[in-house]
Amino acid sequence: MDWRRILINPVMDKEFRLRMRTSRSAVTVLAYVLVMGLLAMGIIYVMMSSGAGLSGRIDPGTSRVMFYALSIAQLVLIAFMTPALTAGVISGEREKQTLNMLLTTQQSSSTIILSKLVSSLSFMTLVILATLPVYSIAFLYGGVAPKQLVFVFLFYLFIMLLLGSLGVLFSTLFKRTIVAVIMTYGVGLVIFLITGIVYLLAMGVVQANYYASGTTMAPDYSWIGFILGLNPAGALISIFEPSFSDSIFLTRWGSQQAGAPIQLWQEFLLVYSVVIILALWLAIRYIRPVRRARIKKRLQTDWEPQEHEQAEK
Repeated sequence: MDWRRILINPVMDKEFRLRMRTSRSAVTVLAYVLVMGLLAMGIIYVMMSSGAGLSGRIDPGTSRVMFYALSIAQLVLIAFMTPALTAGVISGEREKQTLNMLLTTQQSSSTIILSKLVSSLSFMTLVILATLPVYSIAFLYGGVAPKQLVFVFLFYLFIMLLLGSLGVLFSTLFKRTIVAVIMTYGVGLVIFLITGIVYLLAMGVVQANYYASGTTMAPDYSWIGFILGLNPAGALISIFEPSFSDSIFLTRWGSQQAGAPIQLWQEFLLVYSVVIILALWLAIRYIRPVRRARIKKRLQTDWEPQEHEQAEK
């Protein structure tokens, strides 16, 4: 049995060959690893010059901080690269006038969408895995468990799937690639930045109201923690430090035994899993223009009898 033919369809095979066998891909991976390596060296230099390395070595606590800084930096790089890889997979075919030929093949709409998504994210996954030697620097000094690294990389895969699904959706809905890219980056900006700003504003309002009221009784937790649960950085930090969710939900204001109602990363996964499923479902549904025409015609057909009845009345 040829498992390669079963697991890799023609669309995915073509995308893999075009994406992985170019010199541009190799240069991209090299540049990404160099950026992460220089960033790691810069963090070590700053820590050594600031007094963390006065004893001639970096302690596990400092190594943990370096690991956190590298993880946040990689999260930002993923947010910049993933939309660029996925926001043009369908609109690019439309601009090259090859989408109609692709739709006339025996491949279903779901196969086309998922193959485009998987092939785009596979390259990004390769780039992320290439940075593993950089993370090994943090392991040299201790303070970081291998389980944390596994959880962080799984979280990266989820972020790439989220941004990739949004990119494929906008690439399907809009005819121009530039419009799809702008929309994907715009939604990514809301997820990565606006949610954090809204949390800071809400926290300021809640704290001001709490101190202004002068009451000593407070609820077990504050609702503002749910806002930061929509932010990738907050969810990533909650993976590092489980107690971070307690501080974000302001549980210290209430009962000393109360904890966060949900971990930030758990809320992040639950909410954005629904977003991913919805985005892929819409992309699969609207990739074929014939289906769009049928839906429009059905709506017109349902609307015409209602207009006729109103005219008779």
